Amino acid sequence: MKYVPYYRVSTASQGKSGLGLSAQQDIVQRFLKVGDELLDEFIEVESGKRADRPQLAAAIAHAKQNKARLLIAKLDRLSRNVSFIFSLRNSEVDFVACDIPDANTLTVGIMAVLAQHERELIGERTRAALIAKKARGYKLGMPNITPEVTSRGLAVRQQNAQMNLANRQAAELIRLYRKEGLTYRAIAERLNQMGYRTRRGQEFLAMSVKRLDDKL
Repeated sequence: MKYVPYYRVSTASQGKSGLGLSAQQDIVQRFLKVGDELLDEFIEVESGKRADRPQLAAAIAHAKQNKARLLIAKLDRLSRNVSFIFSLRNSEVDFVACDIPDANTLTVGIMAVLAQHERELIGERTRAALIAKKARGYKLGMPNITPEVTSRGLAVRQQNAQMNLANRQAAELIRLYRKEGLTYRAIAERLNQMGYRTRRGQEFLAMSVKRLDDKL
């Protein structure tokens, strides 16, 4: 069986994310049987607030292209992430989770419904709290902020996020790979394989990896 491993680590700290990269890789290695083939790995470096999952999308595409199964180390710690569950459910890719090997599209479909329901409940509680606060005389929102100003601010924030997100992810991966003893050249090759580029859109070299590492 061919597998495409997908890992998720937190930008905050591996301890807070619940399971670090090395631990997830160990789980995957123990799951494999004799004759199994492990293809390119995909690592999602994210914060808890991120909704997009570009590496998950890339892992799914790679699995489909190579007629392989998507392999997830720990499904239970991602089961409350709405975007992850919906992406997995709608991907139509065969997958297996090391911690819940019997999980299937029905399982993740139920997880998606429960996660979405919980998200809606949180939204309802937030709206109810705001209504109650307004009833007590509090002024909600930010005065003197026109729609034009709001739109410009949003555009700037989105542009900054797009410019800095990949760099932050690459920097976090460099930190993790250095802990595993990889050379700058080996790290540059891995980053390039996963589609990461420098802030100027160039492929990573050993020197550019070292510059990012020096800033960590």
